[in-house]
Amino acid sequence: MSDRYAELLMYVAPEPVQQANQLWLARIFERLNLRRGNADHLDLHGLWLAPQLLVTQTCGYPLMTQLRGQVRVIGRPRYELAHSSGGEHCSLLLTRDDNPRIALADFYNSRGVINGHDSNSGMNLLRERLAPLQRDGRFFAGLGISGAHRESLRWLRENRADLAAIDSVTFDYLARFAPQEVAGLRVVTHSAPSPTLPYIGPPSLSDEHVLQIREAMNLALQDLPHIAETLGLRDVLPASEDDYHVLLDYQQQAADLGYSTLQ
Repeated sequence: MSDRYAELLMYVAPEPVQQANQLWLARIFERLNLRRGNADHLDLHGLWLAPQLLVTQTCGYPLMTQLRGQVRVIGRPRYELAHSSGGEHCSLLLTRDDNPRIALADFYNSRGVINGHDSNSGMNLLRERLAPLQRDGRFFAGLGISGAHRESLRWLRENRADLAAIDSVTFDYLARFAPQEVAGLRVVTHSAPSPTLPYIGPPSLSDEHVLQIREAMNLALQDLPHIAETLGLRDVLPASEDDYHVLLDYQQQAADLGYSTLQ
């Protein structure tokens, strides 16, 4: 394999997490005896589909709705964090401590915020939880789009929204390294479980290459135990698109209840 791109852009904050990911990638490339190319000219979707890609991470929902058959799943992370374990994570449905609403149903006609309509943790898992509670296809009085989980948290803290679904890995990283970003917020409930965000490469990767890359990822974690500890990452598990079909099941369940679009 020639020079390859590799970026881990799903969890880029706080700073210790970003630094740990960069050191992990560097060690993976050393293990594979490859040089890492500069992918700064690519946007996220361009990176996902780049022929020169070695490994990156995507969200499970775009994997199943935008990228099926166009990428190769290499594996999925087994985080061992407060709200993520065994290759699964969830969304935490959050509000401010001072919000008088208690149960999820109490948030009907409140102000929602999502990071984006293509997000599994921010939208799809939230939609699945709200579908039984919606009325005539609507749950929120208004729904904002923040562009990122950290911005959704800011909207909550600044009383610009009442409810948001936040990726549990993001929340746990912030709670550990930037607790001020989740201060004053509380968990209303958890979403249904979801497989953790997949690591992907180009469809041209052979089974042997997939195995080599995943093995290098795991050996690099063993080489760098402090990095594994920072990331809360025990190992990279084998995975395939089939593992993520449950996300389409959640989508269909909401549609069956008349709630195809989160609003």
